Amino acid sequence: MSDKKNLSVDITGMTCSACSTRIEKVLNKMDGVEANVNLTMENAKIAYDPEKVSPDDVSARIEKLGYGVKTEKAEFDITGMTCSACSARIEKVLNKTEGIHQATVNLTNETATVEYSGDINENDIIARIQKLGYDATLRAEREERASQKEEELKKKRMKLYISAILSLPLLLTMFDHLLGLPVPHLLMNPWFQFALATPVQFIIGWQFYVGAYKSLRNKSANMDVLVALGTSAAYFYSLAEAFRTLGNPGMEPHLYFETSAILITLILVGKYFEAVAKGRTTAAISSLLNLQAKEATVLRNGEEVKVPLEEVSAGDVLIVKPGEKIPVDGEIIKGNSSVDESMITGESIPVEKEPGDQLIGATINKNGHIQMKATKVGKDTALAGIIKVVEEAQGSKAPIQRMADVISGYFVPIVVAISIITFIVWMTIVSPGEFTSALVAAIAVLVIACPCALGLATPTSIMVGTGKGAEQGILFKGGEHLENTHKIDTVVFDKTGTLTKGTPEVTNYEGTSEILQLVASAEKSSEHPLADAIVTYAEQKGVELMEPSSFEAVPGHGIKAVLGGKEVQIGTRKLIRQLNVEYESYEVTMEKWENEGKTAMLIAVDHKVEGIIAVADTIKESAPEALRQLKEADIELVMLTGDNERTAQAIAKQLGIDRVIAEVVPEEKAERVKEIQLQDKKVAMVGDGINDAPALAIADVGIAIGTGTDVAIEAADLTILGGELTLIPKAVQLSQKTMKNIRQNLFWALAYNSAGIPIAAAGLLAPWIAGAAMAFSSVSVVSNSLRLKRVKL
Repeated sequence: MSDKKNLSVDITGMTCSACSTRIEKVLNKMDGVEANVNLTMENAKIAYDPEKVSPDDVSARIEKLGYGVKTEKAEFDITGMTCSACSARIEKVLNKTEGIHQATVNLTNETATVEYSGDINENDIIARIQKLGYDATLRAEREERASQKEEELKKKRMKLYISAILSLPLLLTMFDHLLGLPVPHLLMNPWFQFALATPVQFIIGWQFYVGAYKSLRNKSANMDVLVALGTSAAYFYSLAEAFRTLGNPGMEPHLYFETSAILITLILVGKYFEAVAKGRTTAAISSLLNLQAKEATVLRNGEEVKVPLEEVSAGDVLIVKPGEKIPVDGEIIKGNSSVDESMITGESIPVEKEPGDQLIGATINKNGHIQMKATKVGKDTALAGIIKVVEEAQGSKAPIQRMADVISGYFVPIVVAISIITFIVWMTIVSPGEFTSALVAAIAVLVIACPCALGLATPTSIMVGTGKGAEQGILFKGGEHLENTHKIDTVVFDKTGTLTKGTPEVTNYEGTSEILQLVASAEKSSEHPLADAIVTYAEQKGVELMEPSSFEAVPGHGIKAVLGGKEVQIGTRKLIRQLNVEYESYEVTMEKWENEGKTAMLIAVDHKVEGIIAVADTIKESAPEALRQLKEADIELVMLTGDNERTAQAIAKQLGIDRVIAEVVPEEKAERVKEIQLQDKKVAMVGDGINDAPALAIADVGIAIGTGTDVAIEAADLTILGGELTLIPKAVQLSQKTMKNIRQNLFWALAYNSAGIPIAAAGLLAPWIAGAAMAFSSVSVVSNSLRLKRVKL
């Protein structure tokens, strides 16, 4: 029996000793496990036999009991990866490491996101990555990362220049090989070629040997293996030919020094342009960062002091002058202004702000001089949250990418095998005994088949797609959600606050301005939301309000009040009927408004009906156009609401929604979504409230309206900033275009390799041409991904 290992697990969800006792009892029943659960520390100390059980088994058992296992999440910058075989290898090893729940490695931005728990820590993870032959550090701050990337780009550029200068004379010798054109005699000297090619092969190209060694040491193969094998074969064969000339001065050697040097140079060209292009895929993050203010004016000891944004703390009082950016999230404590919040909410009309109102960092103060108290700074601000979502989405993997990673993992060993077979066939069948021809064909196979393009096909598209979405106000929480969105065929909408504004407004009024004055003055004393709508309507009409001498609310029916000696009643038919007052002349109008989903109220003054007023939760301006676009895309529309059937049907009719599920209590919303999914539908749920969160979570794609609650936004897979519903069809379009772009990339990457290998094996491709084509394929894939930045939604 093996020695037991110790494990410490943090547990969430325990509320009493019965919980801890239950967990401890169940864990101790597992074969090879001894557990001690501490309720106070919310922790379990576990000794386990690794031959019988794993830490993941323990975590799974705890979660099966209905509790949570607290995990940590860390991001790492990884250097040394050259192709998707590298990233797939690191990811595979990390995911098999005890204590790591999930690891995702992104080749494009050279990062790893690792979720872990138990006794493993960040240093252990770094050590594990280093053991594989790569280097890893905890992810640096954004500015530091940008500086590192720039420095790395400079080094690549310098290597490329040196390699190109040394390879250019060797390139001229190809004119002699291919066209028989005369070239300076010195260039044809084998030792002159040796002197030029050797620094390129072993100084500039040393990175390929290092990468190949690390890869092979870990029983895998990556692009570096192909490059190192191909260029070494050409270089050492040429070197052997050069030595043969020492004993035979009249011999004409078959030299391929130019092949190895130019191959390395072309690969460096491809990698340089690839790095430049990859940098452009993160432009969305840069543009979001540029929205931030760089400094703030803080009130300290009665004086205005300008400080860098990083020095602002929660609770600081800030001065914001007209035209300046709001530095951080906070609330107004003094002054009034209108604020342009379009970059966050998408709403183009400036919002009027007064003391007590909330402010969002990076928005623009238009015309007032205000004082504000900082409430959220740094990583807690709304903009920082948006940037985090975009970064996480760009670093996540779509399911389609995992397929490409699997293909890449098997691809390199297969290519090496094909290269060996090609060499043997040429030596024995095609050109028996002609070592040079066999070697050239084998090298061409190795070079043409580098899987760089395959590894870049998906992550670059995901990065550009999520960045494009962020610029439009569409925040995908991950690559998998970007992929899933294009599959939806049904969209379920919550009504209040999603399709409608969520606040009642007066839609119709019949009566005089004098009667409106009495109505609004009476309603001013009511706390009902409909009363607020009537008072607001009257104020907008410039009506001066009066103070009632008496007021009485009649629950469920309306109100009674006395103003200026006049008795005023506002409410339902039942309330007016009690007065024995005739109202039949208004019945047709009342029924018409009610059939439109409005709440109609009769107005009686001194026992005579003098008017009628209707209030409704009005439809958002963007809703009709958004729904029309979704219908044109053959997506079924469903409205899910707690409202009564008649009101719901009236709203649905205005919007052209065919299917309505009304009178649904909040806790039933998720069940209704599940029922639709059981009809073999891919469902997107759109909502904004706390009661929508379960339905958002259970839907295939949960879409939260950015003006809604934090709970709804947290539960969703996709957030629409502001209340602009036309962003929903845009999100579907963006998903469709991104997936089309990924398929194009994968097709051309696979087609390129599939077509290139037999052509190279047939001896129809010179190795240097194969190298140029391989470099071009990687650059073309990244360039195709960058086309997404220009698509119109």
